[in-house]
Amino acid sequence: MQKPKKDLLGLKDLSEEQITNILETAKTMKYIMSQKNKKTGHLVGKSIVTLFYENSTRTRISFEAAAKYMSAFTSSVSVGTSSVSKGENLIDTAKTIDAMGTDAIIIRHSMSGAPHLIAANVKACVINAGDGMNEHPTQALLDIFTIKEKKGTIKGLKVAIVGDIAHSRVARSNIWGLTKLGAEVSVGGPATLIPPDISKMGVKAYNSVQEAILDADVVMGLRIQTERQKSGLFPSVSEYARFFGIDEKRLTLAKPDVLLLHPGPVNRGIELSTSVVDGEKSVINEQVTNGVAIRMAVLYLYTRESDD
Repeated sequence: MQKPKKDLLGLKDLSEEQITNILETAKTMKYIMSQKNKKTGHLVGKSIVTLFYENSTRTRISFEAAAKYMSAFTSSVSVGTSSVSKGENLIDTAKTIDAMGTDAIIIRHSMSGAPHLIAANVKACVINAGDGMNEHPTQALLDIFTIKEKKGTIKGLKVAIVGDIAHSRVARSNIWGLTKLGAEVSVGGPATLIPPDISKMGVKAYNSVQEAILDADVVMGLRIQTERQKSGLFPSVSEYARFFGIDEKRLTLAKPDVLLLHPGPVNRGIELSTSVVDGEKSVINEQVTNGVAIRMAVLYLYTRESDD
């Protein structure tokens, strides 16, 4: 079995075997989550720190829950009330956290490459919880885990990712992971929200949502990331919803047993209609559950490496 590297920075750098190992480990972790007593000793004596420079609900809470379920000591750095607000730079902040005997630093940052920067300067393992428009590896892992759990395999599936591809770190990580496991990936959205060279990642690009999701086994909607966009990339939110939003009618173009995913938070009535969010094809809430299992698996595997 291929051992994990010190850090989980993105799925671009992981092999198919390493991805599969995380997915298999997450099965055990999900079983633990189903028990009345979720407390295990997998991370006894380990110190885990979350360092989030951007807002988060699902990712931050699920990482903290994952660490606590496995008996780790957890700390959360609030950037607004830390020395960062006094002008301390990213590397110095990371080195300070590292010097406290920290085993894992989980970082979210608006700058692409921030986790890579601190990983080269600390002994602790660094886990990327989202860096700018680059990658969000644990989100993609939980998405892939959810698909595999429902479909039994990834190989040969047609997966359509629809929406703001250009600004989506979730899309990039999913493309790397899904294609390595043998899925056929298509992306769809306005031409202004699809990178012109996206085909180099091994995907098919469409400016029509209907074409992208035709006969798809899985459809993944993406949030319109207004905080990362320049104005004028599409006329209006209502226009986007009209031409690129996924509703029940458009979803009928996919296979009858299609799965509907979304990394959250969902802007109801824009990326997805309320009826499909709450419909029988949706596995959005299961993605949240699986996110904890995946992050338990990642924390276990990557902090264990330092013991070998």
